[in-house]
Amino acid sequence: MSEPTRAGDAPMLIELEQGKTYAWCACGNSNNQPYCDGSHKGTEFTPVVFVAEGGKVALCMCKRTGGSPFCDGTHAKTAE
Repeated sequence: MSEPTRAGDAPMLIELEQGKTYAWCACGNSNNQPYCDGSHKGTEFTPVVFVAEGGKVALCMCKRTGGSPFCDGTHAKTAE
C-alpha cells in the first residue's frame, strides 16, 4: 500500500455536530481538508465515514494515525 499525502503537520481542531455523518479524507489529496472531496478516486484510498458524537475533536492531518480519523500523535513521529 502506498503512503497517503501528508495534508498537515498537526491535527485540525474542529467542532463536529452530534449525529452528523462526516467523510474524512484518508488520501490527503482533498482540497476540502480534513473532509473528502472525491480526490481519492482512482487510488487505493477510501474516505473514513463516521457519525460524530459531537464536540471538539482533533482530526488527523498527517493521514498516518492508527485511530482514523482522530489524531493519535503519529504526526510527531513521522515529520517530514
